[in-house]
Amino acid sequence: MQVSEVRRAMAAAVSTASALGLTADDAIVLHDSNKLTLRLLPCDVLARVAPVADQVARFEVELAQRLNEAGCPVAALEPRVEPRVHERDGFVITLWTYYEPVTPREVPPADYAHALDRLHAGMRALDVPTPHFTDRVEQAQQLVANRDRTPALADADRELLGDTLRRMRRVISERGGGEQLLHGEPHPGNLLTTENGLLFIDLETCCRGPVEFDLAHAPEEVGEHYPGVDQDVLRQCRILVLAVITAWRWDRGDQLPNGRRLATEWLGQMRAALARESWS
Repeated sequence: MQVSEVRRAMAAAVSTASALGLTADDAIVLHDSNKLTLRLLPCDVLARVAPVADQVARFEVELAQRLNEAGCPVAALEPRVEPRVHERDGFVITLWTYYEPVTPREVPPADYAHALDRLHAGMRALDVPTPHFTDRVEQAQQLVANRDRTPALADADRELLGDTLRRMRRVISERGGGEQLLHGEPHPGNLLTTENGLLFIDLETCCRGPVEFDLAHAPEEVGEHYPGVDQDVLRQCRILVLAVITAWRWDRGDQLPNGRRLATEWLGQMRAALARESWS
């Protein structure tokens, strides 16, 4: 968010919590991207704040409730207030349990895989409308094809990214395997190590697809411990996910710190992965 928006978002979160009877005198920024993640004190509540047009918050709250009820390893909503989305000053605000981080921060791959397997098991029991994983790929393809939005992307790299997105999307879609509700982005940044065990956060990216698509966001060693994985599909999903996140980094509006450096680095990784892949 822009600096002026951050100040407004913090004030909106503090005011919302106070109006709900929580003691909120201060807010600490934990993460700033397309939405703001805050720790409100002294009530010790985690607030997520996004522009009011971001209606995904309602889906995330409802899904988090259902997954928690099913015993899945996901972060819980703040239990002292009604589980709902609040609106104030042009922002949507959701309030969550704050979990104090515990050490070690490095998650053993087997534990990571077990937590993701438990999450997937709970998700298989839910019937909720979500996008397909190919919708996200389509968005990346449109971004790569739009020179106005990606002016710094060289022609050769643009062609490589576009071709990789199309080919990987087709190969994975045509395999005909099982699909289910997925987290969408269960990378280490969306996994908390807490006293309650490993917990996944940020459910707004949920989509439908093969479990290998989720595993492609996790460290490579995690896939070795997840039961029943198709390693060929996982390898292809890793290339696809790498192409998608690389495309996002070339967006002229991308605000990720060091985003352009990562974009160049990931292009190199994608080329190396494609070179190792054998095509029939």
